[in-house]
Amino acid sequence: MIKKETLKKYVDLSLEIGVNLQKNQILVIMSPVETADFTRLLVERAYLLGASEVVVHWSDDFCKKMTFTYGEKNIFEEMPQWQVDSFMHYANKGAAFLSISASDPELLAGIDGEKIGAYQKTRGQALKPYYDKLMINEFQWNIISVPTLPWAKKVFPNLSDEEAISSLWNAILKSTKADTENPVETWKNHLSLLKEKMDYLNKKQFEKFVITNSLGTNLTVKLPKNHIWASGKDVTQSGVEFVANIPTEEVFSMPHKYGVDGIVYASKPLNYSGTLIEDFSLTFKDGKIIDFSAKSGYEALKNLISIDDGAKYLGEIALVPFDSPISNLGILFFNTLFDENASCHLAIGQAYSSCIENGDKLSSEEMEEVGMNDSLTHVDFMFGTRDLSIVGFEKNGNFENIFVNGNWAE
Repeated sequence: MIKKETLKKYVDLSLEIGVNLQKNQILVIMSPVETADFTRLLVERAYLLGASEVVVHWSDDFCKKMTFTYGEKNIFEEMPQWQVDSFMHYANKGAAFLSISASDPELLAGIDGEKIGAYQKTRGQALKPYYDKLMINEFQWNIISVPTLPWAKKVFPNLSDEEAISSLWNAILKSTKADTENPVETWKNHLSLLKEKMDYLNKKQFEKFVITNSLGTNLTVKLPKNHIWASGKDVTQSGVEFVANIPTEEVFSMPHKYGVDGIVYASKPLNYSGTLIEDFSLTFKDGKIIDFSAKSGYEALKNLISIDDGAKYLGEIALVPFDSPISNLGILFFNTLFDENASCHLAIGQAYSSCIENGDKLSSEEMEEVGMNDSLTHVDFMFGTRDLSIVGFEKNGNFENIFVNGNWAE
């Protein structure tokens, strides 16, 4: 049984460090119905912190599965305008957005891939104005997780229902540092350490990375001129600091859209839209995915990289040491929020405008010119391993080890 005091710490961490809720600000929470008890703690605490309004958008995995199982394909080809209007209404009013990521990793296993593909493309197109605002940090946003039974049983299949939920709660609280005496202060120190790595990479301005490991990854990743490395802490355009992901162990930037060559092998399964994509690889030439393979989830991977032209290119490269606190738990979470913070990763699709100088002011033509990818999607996948090597090359030809044996070089 998780102590209520510990849950309150997690709530405070989510609201004070995560979205950094401001007085008289609206908070929008996207929550599964399975996590209603925790969501209600968030709602109450948000009001006590001074929120002017707290809006909850509920979702239900069971109903979603029934819709995908029995619904006609045409219903996935249109997103109701009122749903789009709701996101845009609150975004335009300067709301903060908090999402609880806790879906069943295999919710849509065996479902018609055309339905899933249509849903993802339709949703991406309809909500692009909202995600454009999110990607340029027009408002605070944050993603956290809370255990649900299907997810907990996937992570801990040999435990009873109660033990699985409890074990996943303990892993989440440890990963997020919510189990410490003062999580808010602990996070402030943690963000300072990430900033040191970020500042070093920004100072060096490497021209490219060469990435290799024993899985067969052999990838060259060029970085755009005037690229910017970011870490756990983001800042809105109005100057409010927030942390988009709790947990976070990464320092990240953007690859040059046309500067990725070679092959990369995923080191962990990818939970994408209720389907697990496992043992997969992507082959790049001049930045574009020209070939791919997957032991399972092939159709889901195919749908992902077919959403639009930008989904065939990368938008993010993130560095996470193999010996990170989450990796050292030895748990495969089947949830990208956690697994990406246990491993170096790349993202298919949209690049963050904050990762290049004046990125939020670039037109579509200027984005193309500087090598910034634009897409309806942004999906992280993991490539970090214990023997990962990353070598950084400067424009003058000098090079240095960035990662040796999976960790930051000393």
